[in-house]
Amino acid sequence: MAFTLSEHSSIPIDPKVEHNLERIARDMGDSDDLVIREIPYLSADRNAAAVVYIDGLSDADAINTYIIEVLSGSMEGHEGALQTMDKAALAKTLLVGMGSITAVREMNALYNFLLSGSALILLDGSDIAYGADVRHWKGRQVTESMNQTSVRGPKESFTETLRTNTALIRRKIKDPGLWLETIAVGRVTKTDIALMYVKGIVKPSVLETVRSRLHAIDIDSVLEGGYIEEMIEDDKYTLFPTIYNTELPDNVAAQLLEGKVAILVDGSPTVLVVPTQFVTFFQSAEDYYQRAVYASLLRLLRYFCLLISLLIPSLYIAVTTFHREMLPAPLLISLAAQREGVPFPAFVEALAMEVSFEILREAGLRMPRAIGQAVSVVGTLVIGQAAVNAGIISAAMVIVVSITAISTFTLPGYSMSIPFRILRFVFMGLAASFGIFGIMMGGFVLLLHLCTLSSFGEPYMAPLSPSRTGEMKDSLIRLPRWLTYGRPNTSMGRGSARLRKR
Repeated sequence: MAFTLSEHSSIPIDPKVEHNLERIARDMGDSDDLVIREIPYLSADRNAAAVVYIDGLSDADAINTYIIEVLSGSMEGHEGALQTMDKAALAKTLLVGMGSITAVREMNALYNFLLSGSALILLDGSDIAYGADVRHWKGRQVTESMNQTSVRGPKESFTETLRTNTALIRRKIKDPGLWLETIAVGRVTKTDIALMYVKGIVKPSVLETVRSRLHAIDIDSVLEGGYIEEMIEDDKYTLFPTIYNTELPDNVAAQLLEGKVAILVDGSPTVLVVPTQFVTFFQSAEDYYQRAVYASLLRLLRYFCLLISLLIPSLYIAVTTFHREMLPAPLLISLAAQREGVPFPAFVEALAMEVSFEILREAGLRMPRAIGQAVSVVGTLVIGQAAVNAGIISAAMVIVVSITAISTFTLPGYSMSIPFRILRFVFMGLAASFGIFGIMMGGFVLLLHLCTLSSFGEPYMAPLSPSRTGEMKDSLIRLPRWLTYGRPNTSMGRGSARLRKR
């Protein structure tokens, strides 16, 4: 019969080792990776102690050296030594060899330790088990990020191992004020979720909000940070991400120094950072490793590309459909010549091309890496050229869609490009229905929506709305580092104003 951990939440540890071993083997279905090492009394026909662990999650060599040999050696020369030995003293003896030992009094906690890679020490006559931290499993090495690349700066990225990720952050911030809290989320998976923040800089109200929302999560499984993101965000119906995610340790360290909270999920190479603002998704870690003038120009270029990816197709539809008088005569004649023979209106033409490109983009992501990029690029060129030669699509529309698609790739935060890809179709519909007036009304509604959003109680559009002059130094542009003293309003600050590290 299947069981859940909640069924054992109030069942105490049995003083008899045999009873505990029978229960563990029964509940886990005598799984092949369940290892039970029994240590019998010298003369009595029963076990003095037992060690239980999961093969593949625990370090078998450490268990043999620091646990099995210690328990077996304590019996040599004195019969029944374990029966008369003080259990607390034995635990302290084992603690000398092991890094950490925790007392376990209930079956629920016992299974949590066992399935997390700890070795369980069961002693005859004791209703307390001991969990030894001998977690050890194969994990991916620290490599360069495939999704957030940079020319200058650290190349390391997070992995799927929680402790590796926390160590990468601690390497960046060598301060005792960097605190870490761990909770288990998920009724079945019991996934470890770690909170990291800098004490004295983080705003207490934000930290308490993060804690309360995480503790309120009640689902069966958490397999990736996306599970957590959906459950704790402020507005669950907006298209825009109100939680920042990144694979770069230096990016997380910089935001921790701004008073933010990092949420690390065991098994996920992506770290969530809260609260966040709209402008954060346009800031690359590389901006802070090169001169301010270069970073500012690149940041302004990203905002310009954002407008291109959102508005260029809709402006083309509006101008060619309703506002032809806005075009110079030579350009108007050229566009009219290209559209001669095209059987569809500009809106249908743009919609077909945009949908085709989205299909090719998705296919390129899902196909094997060796051929995915080639298929997406070649497919776009072939389909576009064939559509123009067939007279279905005008050459100008192919140019417009290509520029639009390329512009979306300039955004450092991939999650921010998705809502604008969706809204592009909305603006195309408004342009086809109402022309430039529809685009302007859509832009006003979009700005109003963005200004109403918040991230863990902090305004999403800050420092633009509400206006925070002091934080404007690192929003649309980046001023030189010697001018960016102080911390944003999302932090409490600690001591005197420091140079902002990003």
